[in-house]
Amino acid sequence: MSSPETSLSIAVDIGGTFTDISLLDRATGQVWRAKTPSVPDDPSEAFMTGIKLALADAGAPATALDQVLHGTTVATNMILEGKGARSALVTTRGFRHVLAIGRQDIPRKANLYTWVKPKRPVPASRILEIDERLAAGGSVLQPLDEESVLKAAEAIRRMDVGAVGICLMHAFANPEHERRTAEILRSELPGIAVTVSTDVLPVVREYERSLTTVLNATVMPGVTTYVGRLEQRLNEEKVRAPLLLMKSNGGVAGAAAVRKAPALTALSGPAAGVVGARAIAAACGIKDIITVDIGGTSADICLIKDGKIGLTQHGRVGDWPLPLPMVDMVTIGAGGGSIAAVENGTLTVGPRSAGARPGPAAYGHGGREATVTDAHVVLGHLPAKLLGGRMGLDANAARRVIEDRVAFPLDLPLEAAASGVLAIVDNHMVGAVRVVSVERGHDPRHFTLVPFGGAGPLHGCALADLLGISSVMIPPAPGVLCADGLLAADLKSEFSRTLPKAGPIEVETAETIFVELEDQAESWLVEEGVPKEKRRKTRVALLRYHGQGGEIAVPWARTREEVEAAFTQEHRSLYGFALEAPVELVTLRVEATGLTAANPQAKLAACAVIEPYGHTPVHFEGGNRDVPLVYRAALGAGASFVGPVILTQLDTTTLVPPGWSGSVHETGAIILTRREGAAR
Repeated sequence: MSSPETSLSIAVDIGGTFTDISLLDRATGQVWRAKTPSVPDDPSEAFMTGIKLALADAGAPATALDQVLHGTTVATNMILEGKGARSALVTTRGFRHVLAIGRQDIPRKANLYTWVKPKRPVPASRILEIDERLAAGGSVLQPLDEESVLKAAEAIRRMDVGAVGICLMHAFANPEHERRTAEILRSELPGIAVTVSTDVLPVVREYERSLTTVLNATVMPGVTTYVGRLEQRLNEEKVRAPLLLMKSNGGVAGAAAVRKAPALTALSGPAAGVVGARAIAAACGIKDIITVDIGGTSADICLIKDGKIGLTQHGRVGDWPLPLPMVDMVTIGAGGGSIAAVENGTLTVGPRSAGARPGPAAYGHGGREATVTDAHVVLGHLPAKLLGGRMGLDANAARRVIEDRVAFPLDLPLEAAASGVLAIVDNHMVGAVRVVSVERGHDPRHFTLVPFGGAGPLHGCALADLLGISSVMIPPAPGVLCADGLLAADLKSEFSRTLPKAGPIEVETAETIFVELEDQAESWLVEEGVPKEKRRKTRVALLRYHGQGGEIAVPWARTREEVEAAFTQEHRSLYGFALEAPVELVTLRVEATGLTAANPQAKLAACAVIEPYGHTPVHFEGGNRDVPLVYRAALGAGASFVGPVILTQLDTTTLVPPGWSGSVHETGAIILTRREGAAR
């Protein structure tokens, strides 16, 4: 029951099928969780429904909330589905075709001879040129011709667009022309969203900066409307708590900042899960982890070293590079709904998915394709009912589609066919794990695997066996970890400045720029209401060898020699070698953080007794075994068990195969360990 001493924070993560809610009393550490079906036509409806469900469980009124956190895929879905606002772009004269030219490379897995460049989000017919020009250092070569801006506004007025992006040459060095252009367009085009590149990506490289500005413009009206609807619904329920939204960098920011640069929220859902996994691992004393978030359609993989979540500015959303700071992860089409099919005598799994509807055949919604979930059902990995008994599984339908779609075409026994489906999807995920580990200089055997998402704990031990990992940690609530992660997220933002010309490190010049960036960071922290003692600012340098086309981020140090040494070490770690070439400084960045109060960990009551509520036949490589079914909620701290065993709970099912043993940590996390001498 809520009391004046409670401090309630609520987190809402909206997925394609379900909306997950976690309500935390920061005074006691008590957590209430809820799930409700998502409403694609109006996500804000499920948002508010979920909040009411969690508050009802806690017996607390909406007015008791001190903080509302939200992870949203609105911007991501608009970009992926091409459903953003019809937009225009204003650029410097002579640069109208930057988007069309793009880069010379093609996607990593594309066929060199058949790949077709995707249609640009803004065609050349909606790109307007204005007269102005800045030098690389920001000095004015040609003053802004405001008459050309007025002409561009008149042309845009006839285009029937909902948003305009402004990306002028070298604006990152001097935003004056962009700011004035935005003032004129906002005055001349009321009701049309206007965004400038220096608010979104104030760094070098015209193609990426132009594309990011355009994508930000296309999603701005939709995200602004969505955030406004959320605030309206909260206001109607008399919630006065601030609304904070998850960003791709693993931090949260206020609604005002997100309205200004909504593209920063792309991939915010997976980022929240990574933050949640790190928090649980830290509570268990584990610093080095590899997270695998497996849902219905995709698997998101991330590596965390020494408790630090790595950021990248080489991320992508769909066909487009989006070089905004985001959690460094790899996403592949592998999930519970991934479709298994035999094509030309070869079994393939994914990336096509059965989605939420009709979903796997076992869900009983008319699915006729064989999926990963159906394979689990055939092998006995899932109980007869899910979601706390509310959802029954149709085992006969699962066996039928695996037989018809996989076993019969390949002339295999039913169980062998189902095992083959899982082996293929597991190896797909292992390949992605190696991208974030081996290909970046890390040995996965030295890490703990943290599988989560609705399907993650079914695959955890199998993935660990393939990777040679001996420890797996299952979070207390794997299926709602993204919502839990929001509760553990700090406020974060980045402030960058590209140097006028890449060259040797000059500490005094860098110091001047860092001070200016830190002033911007301080202003943002003040705007977000972060107490002074909770504010942190970190200096980062982006460097490269002379002649290279990409940079590596390293922490800033006191001397040029220390910075270069850090760069050399990171380059060798990533690529296995270092060069005898000059090191160039390209961009400086200040990462601002508003620390969230540490959440108290409610300790699980000790109880070593394990009482199965039933048994089920499960097919393993060595044959069928009668496996105990155990309610995870009945396990107390200190309980231990030996596989095979299946742990069931509201949001997921955990498969512990032979050769693995487990123990329950006081946080509620389960630590699985491969037994000494057990076969892999």
